[in-house]
Amino acid sequence: AQGPAAGERAKAPGGSGGTGGGKSDDGGVDEAAEALEDAALSAPKPKPKGKTPERTDLREHLNCVFIGHVDAGKSTFCGQIMLATGQVDERTMQKYEKEAKEKNRESWFLAYIMDTDEEERAKGKTVQVGRAHFETSNKRYTILDAPGHKNYVPNMIAGACQADVGVLVISARRGEFETGFERGGQTREHALLAKTLGVRLLLVAINKMDDTTVEWSEARYRECIDKLSPFLKQCGYNVKKDVIFVPISALRGSNVMTRVDPSVCSWYSEECFLEILDSLAPTDRKPGAPMRLPIIDKYKDMGAVIEGKVEQGEIVEGGKYVLLPNRDRVVVESISLDEEDVPKAFGGENVKVKLKDISEEDIRPGFVLSDALNPAPVVRCFEAQVIIVELLEHKSIFSAGYGAVLHLHAIAEECTIVKLTSQIDKKTGKKDKKPPMFVKSGAVVTCVIEVEQNICIETFENCAQLGRFTLRDEGKTIGIGKVLRLKTEDKAAA
Repeated sequence: AQGPAAGERAKAPGGSGGTGGGKSDDGGVDEAAEALEDAALSAPKPKPKGKTPERTDLREHLNCVFIGHVDAGKSTFCGQIMLATGQVDERTMQKYEKEAKEKNRESWFLAYIMDTDEEERAKGKTVQVGRAHFETSNKRYTILDAPGHKNYVPNMIAGACQADVGVLVISARRGEFETGFERGGQTREHALLAKTLGVRLLLVAINKMDDTTVEWSEARYRECIDKLSPFLKQCGYNVKKDVIFVPISALRGSNVMTRVDPSVCSWYSEECFLEILDSLAPTDRKPGAPMRLPIIDKYKDMGAVIEGKVEQGEIVEGGKYVLLPNRDRVVVESISLDEEDVPKAFGGENVKVKLKDISEEDIRPGFVLSDALNPAPVVRCFEAQVIIVELLEHKSIFSAGYGAVLHLHAIAEECTIVKLTSQIDKKTGKKDKKPPMFVKSGAVVTCVIEVEQNICIETFENCAQLGRFTLRDEGKTIGIGKVLRLKTEDKAAA
């Protein structure tokens, strides 16, 4: 409709051009009319209102979050994958190499594929969660490159809560591995957060195997595994089933896309990183469950557009849904997956959804787009099981009245512990009959938690992604937990 209307408006002054008297005026008007007509023709055409073509590509989609200590090589590793899968052209790579050379940081050029911000490039530190896509013949992948620095843990949480598979990048370089793993290093906190945020499988990429202090030493590789395994077990991972170790050199691309050359490393003959990813068993996405889509971002683009990951069920173009906790009724105008319009999206897919009947200002990250007939519960109070990881030195007791920040999917809300209801024996899993007055680091408790605002959550049993959370205090993770019961009169919580 836009094209002809612009043309009509442009021609109208031409007819009444005599009012200005003189040909030059007419000529100017004609030129303006032509220019407007040209602009109208070259303007992007509005999409025809018809049915979006059915999806033909139904390969499984996996979200991989790359986590680990600062300088372990996460961005370089992601960049190497993008380069190897043909997502970056030669000319762009030459530009990045030149830029890195000018900054005297020649080994950083691969990281520039993911770290697009000038500040990130200057300091060599990832701040925001970088996002990119690649695919193989079996699966489609989204890379989430999370920041490693402890100041940016909330950003890392935002990345990890969308992930299916975690890639924990460890530096094998002598001194670097130890720094990342000691108290205060991010290797520990990231692995713990990943498990809490729903990362079911962990691929541990032991990077920098080509370093002069390592030189593909099997002894060093085994040493890293032996030190990591007990800790990952403590986080809740079954090391034999849920954790896969793989040695790599991200900078040289060794054992990333293709297996490492036996002349370089004679002791490792198993699958390379990408072969491992491709051979992972499919994830259960609960296709028949009520739709849940926690919102991680929103913006204005000819209407309200939200971004997030479909956690369960499926979302359909033209479908009617409810936006919680405010209970706004909305209609899905269009769904975009990897910049392509699709008629529906399934569990596990990161999507952009354009909504009708709501203003962008009425949406906040942490809201949940939910099935209208079976909406997610909205509460302010719930009972949870919490593992107290490590309390602050000056707040070494966890009891009723303790205040912290609750991170649950994309929510970050102030919360208070109302009461401790029981302590759980870690060896037997049995609850003590008498509720404790307080507990210290390392304890497992059930407690009642209250938040200031209404939030949209589920019990861990109903929807694990909306039922697991992290408690942080003064920038440090103090506890991880799962929602057991919802304290609400709402029927949806029954």
